[in-house]
Amino acid sequence: MKKIRQQHLRKPVTPELLVSPSSQDGDLCSECPEDRGNWTGRLDFLLSCIGYCVGLGNVWRFPYRAYTNGGGAFLVPYFIMLAICGIPIFFMELSLGQFSSLGPLAVWKISPLFKGVGMGTILIVSLVAIYYNMIIAYVLFYLFASLTNDLPWQHCGNWWNTNLCLDHHIIKAGNATFPVNITNTVSPSEEYWSRYVLHIQGSSGIGDPGRIRWNLCLCLLLSWTIVYLCILKGVKSSGKVVYFTATFPYLILVMLLIRGVTLEGAWKGIQFYLTPQFDHLLSSKVWIEAALQIFYSLGVGFGGLLTFASYNTFHQNIYRDTFIVTLGNAITSILAGFAIFSVLGYMSQELGVPVNQVAKAGPGLAFVVYPQAMTMLPLSPFWSFLFFFMLLTLGLDSQFAFMETIVTAVTDEFPYYLRPKKASFSAIICIALFLMGLILTTEGGMYWLVLLDDYSAGFGLMVVVITTCLVVTRVYGMKRFCRDIHMMLGFKPGPYFRACWMVLSPATMMASAQLGMSDGAGESQWYQYSWALLVYNIIKYQPSEYGSYRFPAWAEILGILMGVLSCLMIPVGMVVAVLREEGTLWERVQQASRPAMDWGPSLEENRTGMYVASLAGSQSPKPLMVHMRKYGGITSYENTAIEVDREMEEDEEEESMM
Repeated sequence: MKKIRQQHLRKPVTPELLVSPSSQDGDLCSECPEDRGNWTGRLDFLLSCIGYCVGLGNVWRFPYRAYTNGGGAFLVPYFIMLAICGIPIFFMELSLGQFSSLGPLAVWKISPLFKGVGMGTILIVSLVAIYYNMIIAYVLFYLFASLTNDLPWQHCGNWWNTNLCLDHHIIKAGNATFPVNITNTVSPSEEYWSRYVLHIQGSSGIGDPGRIRWNLCLCLLLSWTIVYLCILKGVKSSGKVVYFTATFPYLILVMLLIRGVTLEGAWKGIQFYLTPQFDHLLSSKVWIEAALQIFYSLGVGFGGLLTFASYNTFHQNIYRDTFIVTLGNAITSILAGFAIFSVLGYMSQELGVPVNQVAKAGPGLAFVVYPQAMTMLPLSPFWSFLFFFMLLTLGLDSQFAFMETIVTAVTDEFPYYLRPKKASFSAIICIALFLMGLILTTEGGMYWLVLLDDYSAGFGLMVVVITTCLVVTRVYGMKRFCRDIHMMLGFKPGPYFRACWMVLSPATMMASAQLGMSDGAGESQWYQYSWALLVYNIIKYQPSEYGSYRFPAWAEILGILMGVLSCLMIPVGMVVAVLREEGTLWERVQQASRPAMDWGPSLEENRTGMYVASLAGSQSPKPLMVHMRKYGGITSYENTAIEVDREMEEDEEEESMM
């Protein structure tokens, strides 16, 4: 295809240089097609990315992961992994989306042989969107429950409580005279969560879902309704909503932080959170945990970043935005840790127990521990409402991205049929995912949520990101990718990005065997092989569990198949792409791996240099000069295109000499 394009460029055909302004179709001042939609302002994109990356994981996973992996020492591998994996892959996804103005499926015009990667991405995002909105439904449930004078999980004595329930006021009063044994007791907040909200006692396991909890079902319906109304007009509507949902959580976080650090015993929790234990850095597990936190916190591989960037103008400075979002996300995680552990320190002092006995991660922190801590504060309903409202806004931003990714991916594949009916198509997607999520509202729904959380975006997501990185750098070509960025931003990525894309990021995610030597008794032994990210997910596989419940074998197999299915999309896409080509098998593979003829910037005025030749009706031997004559003058970006053309000519001369 490259030879054909070169011959086409050199063909001595008289170009149509005389083009009057009146003969130009469309508004050439606009950089984004109106039928697809675009951001109405640059802050729309930046705030959407911040809202997408700063999610629930920043609040309930990072603080716990930090204190269990060396406290303050964990920040060393965290920022190293941010530099090696997080920032480079983040910038790569934004560059692909902005350069092509295409969604996660259509962007694989860059190499149609690997379109299955986009199919796998959509499958992963769809599964995540189902259970993520259920978490938002739980948040809504607690938000409404906070609109009372006394929080319902504050005391024992309710119909859902058991004899094991022990009120923290009794513990505090008892500790003043003699220690209270809290072994084999349950807090009111834990019983409220498990026995009232989930009503999990009505299910014997994942195979016995039980009845639908209609209050949860209505909360899930409300959650999907909110999401649909916010994405009704695509990025034009969601881009305005994020001005509130992406910024308001910071206000609440600061309020919770100030309130937390002023509590008695707060320093005990902060000290527990940040006390550095540098001996942990010798364990490869800590480095893997840091990489996983970066990987999932930034949301790379889910298609959300690529989708958001596809609605940018062609010359948006995503290089600057990359550092703003990634570093802002890291700082937010650290601040959230202060807000959480300051309250946990106060809670541990009130209960007279160590901090590690009250610290939990995930839903256990959001729906059990922190709500219990809120009951110990004056004006507890107010602080509880603020906390869950913060979780609601954090969750909605990420859900907007998931839904926009799905809708954009499909509508870009069928633009003539679906773009005019995007609102209706979005409604169909929301209704379908709501119906699929109904099983999560049953009495055994938490078991299904845990299964989805463990398997939907684990191994498959790793494969998607690794494949994307390898295809862009080795199949499409690092030199060509850097030229595209040069054309778009006016400068090439530096050695740091090229080194990470070519070697460091894929190596970190694929296989980097390390050894550790330690023994509790002092004997040296080879005790652990740590395979970075991808291999780590396989070697360190553990069956799913929820509390004391262990999932049966059939559920584990179902989860594994769910994770592997997204990977199988890649070979399926390869087979389809090869069958569409002609020639021998090797010729078909070669043709399918090359970029499609219409790959490149979506708008004609942005298709400078080599990409002008792929436009319909372009017959000029010097397409760039025709392009400048047609659109008037030479801009700084067209100067960049001239430089790119010169580099291509030099490369062609080198190839001919060889």
